[in-house]
Amino acid sequence: MIIIKSQGEIKQIAEACKIVAEVLRNLKSFVKEGVSTAQIESYVEKEIHKRKALPAFKGYRGYPSSVCLSINNQVVHGIPSKSSRLKNGDIISIDLGVLLNGFYGDAAITLSVGDVNPDAKKLIKVTEEALYIGIQNAIVGNRVSDISSSIQQHVEKNRFSVVRAFVGHGIGRLLHEDPQVPNFGKPGQGVRLREGMTIAIEPMVNAGGPDVVILDDGWTAVTTDGSLSAHFEHTIAITKNGPEILTK
Repeated sequence: MIIIKSQGEIKQIAEACKIVAEVLRNLKSFVKEGVSTAQIESYVEKEIHKRKALPAFKGYRGYPSSVCLSINNQVVHGIPSKSSRLKNGDIISIDLGVLLNGFYGDAAITLSVGDVNPDAKKLIKVTEEALYIGIQNAIVGNRVSDISSSIQQHVEKNRFSVVRAFVGHGIGRLLHEDPQVPNFGKPGQGVRLREGMTIAIEPMVNAGGPDVVILDDGWTAVTTDGSLSAHFEHTIAITKNGPEILTK
């Protein structure tokens, strides 16, 4: 069931999203060579609690950490650890959710560590571009697959592939609500977009093939072929004046 939000509810979601955006922005200077993913998680927790909010992911369906940190060929849901330290040339995808006063915000970015190769830079650039292209198509009257198709077309035009095992989603009082928002598909299909819908659009893009496998920890998804992967996400509200990015 798709839940249409009131203006008041969208404002509440936006407050949670503001915290997500602030923490992700601050992380850009914290993430560097030699830092462990456990240190990043500790920093994230402190930043969220300082703003009197809660990390949305910790304990969600059994996930053990406050933030998903996925390095290089890890696509999503990487679990922070003391033994995992960032190296020069790595890329790291940071997926962060916050719960504030009963409402959720969710966003993701991929950052470079030190000097990364041109192919990795292009992957990050194209993935972020795909996110904004998808957002441009999140307008009243369009259908969900108009978002999906535009993302897929941009990614594949640049000779990368879209992950199909994970999708974007509605968001509000629940972290994951209807509708699902895939990053692939034909245009003109699925649910029609309406004013008051709030959704998280999140392309996950691989440098190689689209297939992924889950590691023995039960969470970390990696590319089957070992290729690099990037991930960007925004929570948006669909308004009569166009999409409003709440995690900007």
